[in-house]
Amino acid sequence: MSDPFGQAADADRYDIDFAVPQVHRLRFTRDCFGEDFAVLRELLQPSSHGMARVQVWLDQGLADWDATLPHRITEQLTNSSGIELAGDLQTLPGGESVKNDPAYVEQVLQAFHQQNLDRRSYVLAVGGGAVLDTVGYASAIAHRGIRLVRVPTTTLAQADSGVGVKNAVNWFGKKNWKGAFASPWGVINDQELLKGLSDRDYCCGFSEAVKVALLKDRRFFDGLSETATHIAARLEPYAQAAIRQSVLLHLHHITHGGDPFEVRQARPLDFGHWSAHKLEAITDYGLRHGEAVAIGVAVDVAYSHLRHGLSLAVVQQSLATLQDLRLPIWNSALGEDVIFDGLEEFRQHLGGELTITLIEQVGCPIDVHEIDRSAMREAMAMVAGHAANAGV
Repeated sequence: MSDPFGQAADADRYDIDFAVPQVHRLRFTRDCFGEDFAVLRELLQPSSHGMARVQVWLDQGLADWDATLPHRITEQLTNSSGIELAGDLQTLPGGESVKNDPAYVEQVLQAFHQQNLDRRSYVLAVGGGAVLDTVGYASAIAHRGIRLVRVPTTTLAQADSGVGVKNAVNWFGKKNWKGAFASPWGVINDQELLKGLSDRDYCCGFSEAVKVALLKDRRFFDGLSETATHIAARLEPYAQAAIRQSVLLHLHHITHGGDPFEVRQARPLDFGHWSAHKLEAITDYGLRHGEAVAIGVAVDVAYSHLRHGLSLAVVQQSLATLQDLRLPIWNSALGEDVIFDGLEEFRQHLGGELTITLIEQVGCPIDVHEIDRSAMREAMAMVAGHAANAGV
């Protein structure tokens, strides 16, 4: 007697490759809760009973910046045929605090339950990366997955994490310790919603653009270097071009890199991040994520020069670009113990052998499995000295 896999009848082991088809939907708008609302509306497909049930979560910082925004979101959804609001619009505090307190995840899950959301319902999360992570984690575990539409409202989230397939909150004092992989149903990058950012938060997102350019695209890296001062001055054509190219490079890696759920040990897009996550925690999140990434990238390019042949010219260009973007390249909290504690936490997070992505030249990443302490001390001194000479 044969079996459906064509194996012998007495086979006791079956290793079957399979793939789950998914669609990643990314949209760019100028005002998705105004004249471009149709773009959002098109993502909210009705279920078999003819209605798309939607629950909305909004970053409190946005509501503080624009008191009319909650009403405009509610009005657009309420007045759109085929959409049913699942309860009132609700807010969550932005920033890392929302990921540090388990009560917020519980609050979101309670709201899902009270409004009887199911797998065909939609959760619309509008906010910065921390709010998107918290609501996204709750959406991923409720009913094993409720459709999530992200509207990232920071340059950091629009340039990178908004299109990611990771959702997580902090646990045991560690960044993103508790989480789940789940692809968003859709992502909308909207220009209008960036206007409420402080200059500091606006600049933060472009550290991720520098990171992905160093990993994947020399032309983009040079373009960032040339326009960094314009981007920091919030000149939209330059900033929007940088955000678009950054997020498209991230999206291409996720959808075509062959490992979206990080089964393998290598995590190329975490260049500069392994020390950044530790640096955030030890500063009690006084450093923004984008600032910590900028410092991590600075140290990683210096180390790549010292041990893996990256040219000194690229190191200098990288540090100058980060500084022109008004991002820090050094923080006194970053010491050798922090670096190597961060390495061990990163190894545990991945499981198994340590694997760190560094670069030999722009667009040519490599995986390494150990870090030389002496060379790392020299890299840190190089970056600290550059920052001191620049008066930072």
